[in-house]
Amino acid sequence: MNILLITEQREGKWNKTSLEALAAAQQIAAEAKGHLSGLVIGKGVATLADELAASKLEEVLLVEHDLLGAYTPDGFTLALAQAIAQVKPDLVLLPHTYQVRDFAPKLAAALGKGMIGDCVGYRYENGKLVFVRQMFQGKTAADVVFEGAPPWFATFQAGAFRGDLVARGASKAPVKSLAVELKPEQIRTKPLELFREAKLAVDLTQAPILVAIGRGIKAPENIPIAEKLAQAIGGELAASRPICDEGWLPMDRQIGSSGQTVAPKLYLALGISGAIQHVVGMKGSRTIVAINKDQNAPIFEVADYGIVGDLFEIVPALTEELEKTKSA
Repeated sequence: MNILLITEQREGKWNKTSLEALAAAQQIAAEAKGHLSGLVIGKGVATLADELAASKLEEVLLVEHDLLGAYTPDGFTLALAQAIAQVKPDLVLLPHTYQVRDFAPKLAAALGKGMIGDCVGYRYENGKLVFVRQMFQGKTAADVVFEGAPPWFATFQAGAFRGDLVARGASKAPVKSLAVELKPEQIRTKPLELFREAKLAVDLTQAPILVAIGRGIKAPENIPIAEKLAQAIGGELAASRPICDEGWLPMDRQIGSSGQTVAPKLYLALGISGAIQHVVGMKGSRTIVAINKDQNAPIFEVADYGIVGDLFEIVPALTEELEKTKSA
């Protein structure tokens, strides 16, 4: 099986979900005994291609053009369609990002092929790849397989795989440039300045440690208890939807199906019951610690460690011990 991973970068920096998709692609390639190539697209991204070559890949493909300096769905679709025609992959994998969601369906449709989006897993069964994707806000999961001739397209949800598990190669993979032809009149959209969040906004997907609060915090004046723990442990403060709906924390702090999807090294859930809408946004966390006075709270089903008790007693004590450790 010939597998092509299309990575994402912006302004010369990787989108971290590209590494997660790379980890997934490496696992699939190993099980299917396939040939894995990575592709970097843009302008002036040769350095990133060289970085990618340190991973365990057969080759890295570099697609550069002046008209690819700023992302446009037309430019990326046209360029990648030409690259795919040259490489002839059986399977094209991508991270499920906002940008990929914009151009990947267009690319698959332009080639008359199918696409399975937002996958959370896969399995190799009887010589065929079966992809798993969630439905109805994570209440159920569907097994999906491709029909028809390749290439097939699939994207992986953020947090579904661990980017830190990317395998490094014994030596650097060769980097090969692919020539593509683009004309200015083919680009129908004119990119404007990149949207940037307000200075106070935070990208929780990049935080290695998160302290998240739910209804159990009871009132906004109790939030400093969680903030103090977050500071002591070097983490960011997050919340379930009810907290943000009440206006106790800004919406950019919300985790869940209608908020951010995260996969930190450590996720502390304080007074969060564990509704499926919240769990789908944090279940990919490496270690989950839950504190809840309800021993039957659903959050304990996904937690690695659980403490049944009053967070107003446990959290201050935990914070105090952490501060002692830092000052020792």
